[in-house]
Amino acid sequence: MDHIASIRTFTRVVELGSFSKAADDLVLSQSTATKHIVSLESHLRVRLLNRNTRGVSLTEAGALYYDRCKLILKEVDDADALVGRRNEGLVGALRISTSVAFGRRIVAPMLIDFMREHPHLKIDLTCEDAYVDLVSRGLDVALRMGRLADSTLGGRYLGSNPWVMVASSDYLAAHSAPKTPEDLADHDCVVYSSVQGDAVWQLRSREGENHAIVVNGRLRSNNLSTLLSAVQLHLGIAILPHYVASLALKSGEIVRVLEEYVLPDQELHAVFPSPKLVPQKVTAFIHYLSPRFQGNWWDVDGSRLRRFRSPVSKSE
Repeated sequence: MDHIASIRTFTRVVELGSFSKAADDLVLSQSTATKHIVSLESHLRVRLLNRNTRGVSLTEAGALYYDRCKLILKEVDDADALVGRRNEGLVGALRISTSVAFGRRIVAPMLIDFMREHPHLKIDLTCEDAYVDLVSRGLDVALRMGRLADSTLGGRYLGSNPWVMVASSDYLAAHSAPKTPEDLADHDCVVYSSVQGDAVWQLRSREGENHAIVVNGRLRSNNLSTLLSAVQLHLGIAILPHYVASLALKSGEIVRVLEEYVLPDQELHAVFPSPKLVPQKVTAFIHYLSPRFQGNWWDVDGSRLRRFRSPVSKSE
């Protein structure tokens, strides 16, 4: 049987956890999908998958083989996109990684027009807040906030990500609104534990004076939507990316605090596995994104976000 087709079938069985789901995804009969796996196991003389009534699971050898197969298929897809089928436009799969809130609120809506422009290209968007290894995960591009560390990765600056300090009007009515950064010491502050100095908030006055304020509060979280909900429920003051706070600011659920002071922006970059021989699909995606992160891109359109809202969206 076609060895590459067998490898592709194997990876989809692993990712979907089912022969029937993989067959449907690849437009194969279930018997053909099974033959592909049997062919691989016969060729390798080792069992790759354990089968039982509850589904399939990887053997130790299967787990090692799966990791390599992902990289092999990525190279095959990149080769097809770069050379073999250029007359059809971008093809294969573009595997993108970004954080949960940013992916949900910003990246996913932006992807729709890109997909319409490239109908032969499949998108695999992974949203998780931890930085992941692009090479071992077989990712093509990651969208990351903050300064890039020196590395062998390729990177492209896209724009800046501004932050705002916010609270609900009810909270400020019950606790005298801070007039200076030092007043924050007397308030419940909802702390984002991943970036922006954690519990040390950096502010700069219009005159250029810097303030580093140690804040206290009862809630810390690495999840931005949790922090936004806490502010909406009058728990305290938080600093949030503007794109997270945008809709709640527009609706009046929350208001800005200490507006005359500036919070540090974050840099936004597209990162890819190597600066050399960048695949055409990655270059095209970055070219598409660049103008969309100019101006007030963080001013989120509510109708755009609603298209991607689901019953579990509050788990962002």
